[in-house]
Amino acid sequence: MVLVVDGANVVGARPDGWWKDRAGAAQRLHERLVTADLDGDIVLVLEGAAKAGVPVGRDGHVTVVHAPKDGDAEIVRQAHRAADAGNDVTVVTADRLLAARVAKAGAIVGPTWLLDRLG
Repeated sequence: MVLVVDGANVVGARPDGWWKDRAGAAQRLHERLVTADLDGDIVLVLEGAAKAGVPVGRDGHVTVVHAPKDGDAEIVRQAHRAADAGNDVTVVTADRLLAARVAKAGAIVGPTWLLDRLG
C-alpha cells in the first residue's frame, strides 16, 4: 500500500497557526508521519514555502517529494506512478478537483482520516 499525502491540504485542515510558519508545519507533519503506525509506504508531497521544512528523500517508510510547480500535479503523478507499479494507493486530500484527477489510481480519504490516525 502507498499513501500519497497532500501536505498542504493536511496541514491546512486545522487552524493551528500553520500559515505563520509553513516550513515548520511541514516538518511537524513529517515527524508525525515518520513515527506513525501506518501500513505501507507514505509519499509526502510538499509545495511552496513548506519545501524548506523537509528535504527531499526517504526517512523510514516516508518519502518526501517537492513539487516542482503545483502540488496537485505532483500528487497526481505520484499516485499514478504507485498504481502503475501495482500498489494499492490511497490519496489524502480534501481537494475535490484533485480527488477527481486521482480517483482511477486508488481510494481518496480526507485529512481528518489521517490526522485521527496520527493522534
